[in-house]
Amino acid sequence: MKSPKESSLEKKMLKQLEGRPLVLAKFIFKDPEINHLQNYANTVSITRLNYNDHGPVHMKKVAINSIKIMKVLNSQGFKFSLEKEKIGRFEDSLTAVLAAALIHDIGMTLGRENHEKNGVMLANPILERIFKEIYPDDFEKQVIIRTLALECIIGHMGTQKIHSLEAGVVLIADGCDMEKGRSRIPIMINHVPKPGDIHQYSSASINKVKIEQGKENLLSISIEMAASVGFFQVEEVLFHKINASTLKPYIELIAGVEGRGSKRYL
Repeated sequence: MKSPKESSLEKKMLKQLEGRPLVLAKFIFKDPEINHLQNYANTVSITRLNYNDHGPVHMKKVAINSIKIMKVLNSQGFKFSLEKEKIGRFEDSLTAVLAAALIHDIGMTLGRENHEKNGVMLANPILERIFKEIYPDDFEKQVIIRTLALECIIGHMGTQKIHSLEAGVVLIADGCDMEKGRSRIPIMINHVPKPGDIHQYSSASINKVKIEQGKENLLSISIEMAASVGFFQVEEVLFHKINASTLKPYIELIAGVEGRGSKRYL
């Protein structure tokens, strides 16, 4: 049974899609294996490891962030790697990114360490069968889009160098899911302070993350927070991921505590 939040995010996402990305999203939302992996990833993350949300709600939020990023850039004539290299169109790039975003944390089912690499291992056969459905008459696209999605997954932590612009989207979209709701459950179920809590409390102070067209660059990411502890989340998580992203040259990053002004990082 899906939570009301999951269902709401799915409806929101479907309204933003058309063509192959829409077919892909509907397929993934109904896929039992993916749904079980997403839910179990959250059990491991929250219940066993006392970490933030890494389950279906988080993965769907990252997918929505990815769609926002790609549409803002595309509306300004920006071309992603597949289009630049004359391999595919914007729709193909979005299909790869969307598939990756929706399953990027399934490696958490095996634990936090190397979860991006474990995620690739688990995702490969899933993506293979998905893209047979999405590109039934184009084996070349099946192979290329699957490989691109795998790069998005293995690169989402910034621990492995990525090369495509598409993979740079998932890195940033993942880092942008830092609003207070993501840490609500682990904070509620655990009241004993321990090392690592800074991730939960810094996330809890983030009120809003806005992704929109920039004023001085193509893409603007702005963060509004209730307390200065949120700067930890911006500087240690999001900024790290932007630095590792192929999209860094096109980004403005601004963060600030409400009522105290903002700091510009990029």
